[in-house]
Amino acid sequence: MTVRVRFAPSPTGMFHVGGARSALQNWIYAKQHEGVFVLRIEDTDAARNKPEWTEGILTALEWIGIARGSYEGPHFQSANAGEHRAAAERLHAGGRAYYCDCTRDQVQARTGSQYQGYDGFCRDRGLGPGEGRALRFRTPDEGETVVVDLIRGEPTFENKLIEDFVIARGDGSPVFLLANVVDDLTMGITHVIRAEEHLPNTPKQQLLWEALGATPPIWAHVPVVVNEKRQKLSKRRDKVALEAYRDEGYLPDAMRNYLMLLGWAPSGDREIVPWSVIESEFRLEEVNLSPAFFDEKKLRAFNGEYIRALPVEQFIEECRPWLTGTATIPPPPWQPEEFDEAAFNAVAELAQTRIAVLSEIVPNVDFLFLADPLIDEGAWAKAMKPGAAELLDAAVVAFEALPQWDAESLKAALEQVGTERGLKLGKAQAPVRVAVTGRTVGLPLFESMEVLGRERTLTRLRAARLRLP
Repeated sequence: MTVRVRFAPSPTGMFHVGGARSALQNWIYAKQHEGVFVLRIEDTDAARNKPEWTEGILTALEWIGIARGSYEGPHFQSANAGEHRAAAERLHAGGRAYYCDCTRDQVQARTGSQYQGYDGFCRDRGLGPGEGRALRFRTPDEGETVVVDLIRGEPTFENKLIEDFVIARGDGSPVFLLANVVDDLTMGITHVIRAEEHLPNTPKQQLLWEALGATPPIWAHVPVVVNEKRQKLSKRRDKVALEAYRDEGYLPDAMRNYLMLLGWAPSGDREIVPWSVIESEFRLEEVNLSPAFFDEKKLRAFNGEYIRALPVEQFIEECRPWLTGTATIPPPPWQPEEFDEAAFNAVAELAQTRIAVLSEIVPNVDFLFLADPLIDEGAWAKAMKPGAAELLDAAVVAFEALPQWDAESLKAALEQVGTERGLKLGKAQAPVRVAVTGRTVGLPLFESMEVLGRERTLTRLRAARLRLP
């Protein structure tokens, strides 16, 4: 049997990180078993059926390493509408489904509860299709439905507790449960790997598989992804769009490494591992049952580790979209012609150790490319304490006299200025740093001044001095 797995997202305008994890798990499982990864776009909701949203899914998958052309599809659920309707008709003709004209209010009036399921009122009324008549599946009265799950064992559901659920609406259009089953059946899907939120639907879908005369797939329900409050990640409340992390400057290797740790861990006391290790070691049977905490702080730390591990030449290339304004974020505060590639290359290795996401490169190096630094007024107030004016005057004199403009000479000169005023270097360099870079923290000061150059550095020091009384 050839393993065939599927990833079946709805085009919603954003790609959920939980969906990205499911896609990777399906992708790896297919590769491990020399099987096929199928991409199906569940586009039957007209409001969600926009080409740009489907393109967003394809682009997001490509970003995390699932390249176009390496999988089957994308197939579109809407193209299978005829099969959905035909399956509904077969189930009705075979006595496995019946038409029902009950409204929600009528069911509630009979049962006396808004929480109780459908009461089977129309089971034996013999209604035919008609306006406002939904088609309900005739759930067996006796027995159990056993779901074979690679992660959860064999969850068992009593059939008498499963209501006669709707499989087609009053207008004849099939609902998700039936469409999903028919699509998986016609595409030959052998394994369904998805989030545990779908587990309550699984016995219903398995009953549909069996009623259609087919063997159900093997199921695997991975744990739900939650936030720090152990609430399911919500696009209305949480930062869940994969594109948002991409556009902020997270590396795809770091992201997919982290996503695969949501419910699973590689061997040994390690988390940051090569993708080849994840591909070889991942086992669905080893996935935890507990909810998986999406820790953005941990992901950020992961990304920082990946950034620091890059060869400096690759780091420079990864930063280029943010430096040149071609990234999908607001452009940098300098004009394209103001960007000095040689200056950036000179500080790139220093910057590489100080950022956790690539977008942070901009505030770390903006002082190099702007005519005047962007002064952080809070930093200014903190650094320009009594005595700062005199220190800046002395620094200008000392720096002007330097025969050689390099970091070592600059440091020695400012150290001497500070010593003469009873200041350690850290205190002496605070007003100089703000005057030159606009901030109290950033790249090493003296290396920055060396790259900035004598004239521009002195101009900034003099301008800062003029702001002081």
